[in-house]
Amino acid sequence: MQVAVFALFAILSLSSAVVVVSHRNPVYSVLSLVVTLVSLAVLFVLLGAPFLAALQVLVYTGAILVLFLFVIMLLNVGKEEAARDGSGKLQKIGAVLAAAVFSSVLGLLFWGRFVGYSLAPLTEEAVAIKPLAAALMSRYLLPFEMAGLLLLAAVIAATVLARRPERPDGGAGS
Repeated sequence: MQVAVFALFAILSLSSAVVVVSHRNPVYSVLSLVVTLVSLAVLFVLLGAPFLAALQVLVYTGAILVLFLFVIMLLNVGKEEAARDGSGKLQKIGAVLAAAVFSSVLGLLFWGRFVGYSLAPLTEEAVAIKPLAAALMSRYLLPFEMAGLLLLAAVIAATVLARRPERPDGGAGS
């Protein structure tokens, strides 16, 4: 039964991740990202890491995606218009290259599995809160704080970009 639930949520997370990158409406993409992150939280619970699942839901789904939706609504982003300057060709080449790299890494993982290389199994020590907190507040404190500053800079930049210029007659922009 546990394997069936795992497979169901794995398929759900993969399919909603595809919707995230393929949908033209950014609001629908963010909502699909919510589904992806919640299904990943369920996968964390099934793997025996309930704290990581709670962090996934609270931090990513609860805070960062709300921030994404706020910025999207603030910027009033509509549907993506078709590229007129030929940049779509460059994006397609980049997408094909990214898919090739992803496929090769996935192939290497499967190849390593068949030749005898295997990942270490998850243990209670590997998913415990105390070592995670110690590593986050000592070894990874600088990257953690830098990520927070980058998010703050992104919100400030979105606010500045979304401000409408004042009209010449002294009134606020419409």
